[in-house]
Amino acid sequence: MFITFEGIEGTGKTTQIGMLKEYLESKGREVLLTREPGGSRVGTELRKMLLHVESKDLTSLAELFLYLADRAQHVAQIVRPALEEGKVVICDRFADSTVVYQGYGRGLDPKMLHELNEIAVDGTWPQLTLLLDLDADTGLRRAMTRNMQDGTSQAEGRFEAEHISFHNRIREGYLTWAALKKERFKVADASGTPEEVFEKVRHFVDQRLEEA
Repeated sequence: MFITFEGIEGTGKTTQIGMLKEYLESKGREVLLTREPGGSRVGTELRKMLLHVESKDLTSLAELFLYLADRAQHVAQIVRPALEEGKVVICDRFADSTVVYQGYGRGLDPKMLHELNEIAVDGTWPQLTLLLDLDADTGLRRAMTRNMQDGTSQAEGRFEAEHISFHNRIREGYLTWAALKKERFKVADASGTPEEVFEKVRHFVDQRLEEA
């Protein structure tokens, strides 16, 4: 099974992904954790360009095609081989991030972005996408605190440096896109404790595994 996590900055995706990995492994499943951008060797280099604050001069189209290049390599080299081996693949961000960030956030056509994603993923779509929803003010505050603690404010802080209006558009974009793709998306309120949020995540994952 291929599971992806989405959400604005600071929703706690990394924490929930770690908890889900432990839970699934306790059930005897082999799990691969990965992320976008940066899940492959090539993607690691692309991630540096995409997230560093000094890359603020990237045009919207240049940003888009770097993400698509990262995704095409990631799917071919990491995601698809792991799925073929029978692993559960959990990915921190995937194709929906491009539709929302470059579409609802940057103003590019979401329909065009989805069509380009279709090429990049080459048929490999998640069976379940978990959207962790949180108000933009809280999420951005959490993300900036995390980056300061980790020492990544420069290396991975380009999106956190965007104006709050951008983050509000991203949140609304995610909710709009999730409503359009409700057969795959499940939305979880991320305002509670990690344990409270995980109870919702676990429920959605167990439900989808039973269906499968």
